[in-house]
Amino acid sequence: MVFSERLRECRIKNRWKQREVAEQIGVALRTYQGYEGGRSEPKFEKLVALADLFDVTLDYLLGRTDS
Repeated sequence: MVFSERLRECRIKNRWKQREVAEQIGVALRTYQGYEGGRSEPKFEKLVALADLFDVTLDYLLGRTDS
């Protein structure tokens, strides 16, 4: 659950809509909503794209570190 919470926090911090993030990483809105809602998890390349987009580490997104 940490992943979905961190994802939402990053998106809100950047003042982006779910649709904008989905477009940036090349997934359907519904797919991104699944990530943020904790119903699904991204494949590795999308996980990396999310970390790059939000300028955070994979460890941060996955809850392995708080910085």
